Amino acid sequence: MDNLIICPRCSSDACYVDEVNQDIKTYFCYGCGFQTNSLMKEGETFYENQITVLPELYKDLMFKDGEKVWFPSMINVPTKGMVFANGPSAFNWTWGAVKAVPVTEEEKTKYPIPGKKGEYYEWRMDMTTLKEYHERDFMDALSYIEVLPE
Repeated sequence: MDNLIICPRCSSDACYVDEVNQDIKTYFCYGCGFQTNSLMKEGETFYENQITVLPELYKDLMFKDGEKVWFPSMINVPTKGMVFANGPSAFNWTWGAVKAVPVTEEEKTKYPIPGKKGEYYEWRMDMTTLKEYHERDFMDALSYIEVLPE
């Protein structure tokens, strides 16, 4: 069952809940860009595995909703672009959005696909297109990389 709820973090009515199975639900808020799931609880193996690989900014921005822990999203659509939390601290951050550009023939050797000898990525994130968005402008950042319509 899929539905929309009020986000416990930002109070947006654009928080999408997806029931993966009877034990697991995912929560993704388009209002604030934060996400969680039923396994994202302190003490759970899934949570512990995630917390070890997350950037410090994501850990600093963590939000607890009762038992569940919410983190900023990182959206990467290889042919469109990427949206990510960006900044030096939880008190000074924005959503960063960059567009994807095709990898040229001249630069392809700079972008090898790990574990695939002789194969290269066809798209790369162009950091010169970085545009920053305020916390509540997550959907605008998605529109900038053309994942959502403007």
